[in-house]
Amino acid sequence: MLGAMAETAGEEPDFKLGERCHECGQLHLLLDNHLYNFQDEVDDELTCHICLQPLLQPMDTPCGHTYCFKCLENFMQEYDFCPMDRKKLSFQQCRKSSLLVRNLLDKLIVLCPFQEDCKHTMQRCELEAHLQNRCPGFKKFKAHLERKKNPRFRLKADSLSRQEASTVKEPEILNAVPSLVSGSSIAAVVSLETPEPGLINPAFDGSEEDLPQRASLLAETTTIEIHREDPEEELGMRIVGGKDTPLGNIVVQEVLRDSVVAADGKIAPGDHILEVNGVNISSVTHAQAVSLLRQRCAVFHFIVLQEKGFTTRTGQLDSSRSVNQEVIHVTLVKRDRSEPLGIKLIRKTDEPGIFILDLLDGGLAAKNGKLSRNDKVLSINGQDLRQGTPEAAAQIIQTCEARVNFVVLHQSGVQLPETVEDGSASNTSSSSSGGSPVHRRRRPEQNHYRWKSNYQKALPQGYLSQEKLVNIKKEPKESLGITIGGGRDSKNKLPIYVTSVQPVGCLFRDGRIKRGDVLLSINNVDLTHLNYSEAVSALKSNAALHTVTLKALEIVVTEKTSEFTEAPDTRESGFSWASWAPLWIMWLGLPSHLHCCQDIILRKSNSESWGFSIVGGFEENKGNHPFFIKTIVPGTPAFWDRRLKCGDEIVAVNGVSAMGMSNAELIPMLKEQRNKVTLTVVSWPGSLV
Repeated sequence: MLGAMAETAGEEPDFKLGERCHECGQLHLLLDNHLYNFQDEVDDELTCHICLQPLLQPMDTPCGHTYCFKCLENFMQEYDFCPMDRKKLSFQQCRKSSLLVRNLLDKLIVLCPFQEDCKHTMQRCELEAHLQNRCPGFKKFKAHLERKKNPRFRLKADSLSRQEASTVKEPEILNAVPSLVSGSSIAAVVSLETPEPGLINPAFDGSEEDLPQRASLLAETTTIEIHREDPEEELGMRIVGGKDTPLGNIVVQEVLRDSVVAADGKIAPGDHILEVNGVNISSVTHAQAVSLLRQRCAVFHFIVLQEKGFTTRTGQLDSSRSVNQEVIHVTLVKRDRSEPLGIKLIRKTDEPGIFILDLLDGGLAAKNGKLSRNDKVLSINGQDLRQGTPEAAAQIIQTCEARVNFVVLHQSGVQLPETVEDGSASNTSSSSSGGSPVHRRRRPEQNHYRWKSNYQKALPQGYLSQEKLVNIKKEPKESLGITIGGGRDSKNKLPIYVTSVQPVGCLFRDGRIKRGDVLLSINNVDLTHLNYSEAVSALKSNAALHTVTLKALEIVVTEKTSEFTEAPDTRESGFSWASWAPLWIMWLGLPSHLHCCQDIILRKSNSESWGFSIVGGFEENKGNHPFFIKTIVPGTPAFWDRRLKCGDEIVAVNGVSAMGMSNAELIPMLKEQRNKVTLTVVSWPGSLV
């Protein structure tokens, strides 16, 4: 069967939109692989790591990897290395896989693509003969094509199509492009209308004016596999939460660009991680979760809870999608490699893949006129991007010499809300050296400031902070022997902290300064307001003196709250982390006068919700805890603003301190703000895993 496909590929007609391939019965472009609906989940060893589908005409590389013939051929037209390990490679070095492997692939059980009229299953190698000789659905399809081609039936067909359009059902639309539109896994739907204990959800306002629009929040539990070549490589995400914090669950705060998780594209900020490699982590401490996520293994099996947004009273998601979908093939021709296409790409939180956010006026894409906002990018130059990232798409575009071939799913009548640029977006409108900006709403400037005295708060239960004054007499040429991190120029405006105490130097000999201590001053020189380079200079100049006085702050998290406050020692775990940093929970014990706040202004219409839920506050049996952002709902003002993150601490609302308030006191303050609210927040970096 695989050989037959290779022989007839050049003889296939150039399919028009809406026609089906006569070999696999699916809709795909002439040069693309055939598509199949497999009855069972296919073993990962039989999957191509370019298209992420079971192998077709498998080819082996000298470095031991296997890809589809067409996938590898298209990839090698642009690159000269193996997609998996990036070793030098040429297509001529690759060989057809063994007969055993090809036979295993041919025997995979597939479903007939015409499920409405034919429920048969068969081996993959038998599908072509089934379609040509036995399938009632394919016969019906061919008869429909004949009617369309025959002028005598054209008027009748147009009339029929108008009737069908008025009564079209969603499954019929999905079946038109089954492998390109529908998802690959079945997810359980969970309603969040009834809040869990301790969760107050101002994202859902049950006022009368809101009832016609929204009923409840929906989330899906999804199983995700993350593969990595190097078991010691970071996954590349930051996490917050744990049973020892008000958040309870372990929540993804951020996904780092160019990381293993970002390349996979299925885990997004805001996802709640419920299970890791069969271990339930929905009720473990933060530090225990970090240990589980830093284990050395090539494959991670996750079960995550992902927000999907509000439902209407009819049960449909609030951000409704148009049913008019079509696959479009667009070719843009660059005059040279550096010429921009004028496209802004973005990743949605509630749907895998990448989408066109904007087109630059006068750019190549806008002049072509075929691409539109909200088009989903399925592939670029033959490389599958259905689970891709904007960064991957930008890299493909930038390496193209001239022709850039897009395959997109066009959804007419739907537009992306105006948004701001963030880490999940990739601007392909200009080269790396600059270019014309894309017209979009500017990201609000993030003005940080030190916490005002009237925002003072007590530390949450389980946390202690203690200052210590260390006087050291040192030899003339003896160094302090410490390395530092943080600085007010860092992304989260952190204070200076000790990342390591080297076994050479006076501080190691003294033993009182430890890794994780926050440095407040050296010889009465204040370090708390300095950026990183200024702090390094201050430490070096004062370390030349014979006597050094260091004031430091040690954050102590009690055993009841957490088992340890710092990440596992990299020498024992084997992980090669770029640099040590305290866990997220340590920052929760930092006194308020060392915090850097920012004011975030959200705006909405009266009928909208703010789009976030909070936990924490004062409770009689638990004492005082900060308020934390737990959920950010897709498609809401909080979501589109892009500055709020899960795990952010709310310290004030419209200038009124939240310290000491209960949920019952803070929630009405948020709901009373009909069109605008100012949140004063502190954002601590999640623990890197």
